[in-house]
Amino acid sequence: MNMKMFLILAFVTTISACASREAQKPVASNGTRVVKSMDGSYEGIIVGTANPDSKFSKLKIGMKKPDVQVLIGMPNDTYSYQSGKSWIPFYFGNDARRINAYYEGEGCLIYTAGGAFGIPGGQLIGIYVDKTRNCFK
Repeated sequence: MNMKMFLILAFVTTISACASREAQKPVASNGTRVVKSMDGSYEGIIVGTANPDSKFSKLKIGMKKPDVQVLIGMPNDTYSYQSGKSWIPFYFGNDARRINAYYEGEGCLIYTAGGAFGIPGGQLIGIYVDKTRNCFK
């Protein structure tokens, strides 16, 4: 197989694998919910149920990171990591990297952290209610 055929096959395989993953919905078990963002343009995930008086009960998928920090304060710890979308050829979205922010006694928040070519991120896409810190791995 020559290099051109290999690259075409790799591209098609990557695109089809990503498309099939995007089409699947997470199973709504153990308190996991898939919800639309505030503007309805994408879906996020909420794992667990926050107490009505907790900081996380004030949050909605789609909020901007600075707005979240004004509302509930700064996280105790954060780290950034590469998402699987960073490997999609010609991906121009804002989710090539993600930020995991840990709030002690509450859980973790997951934000988009931008994409290639300086595309900004900062949208809340995941809320994990977990007082054990297991969400911060």
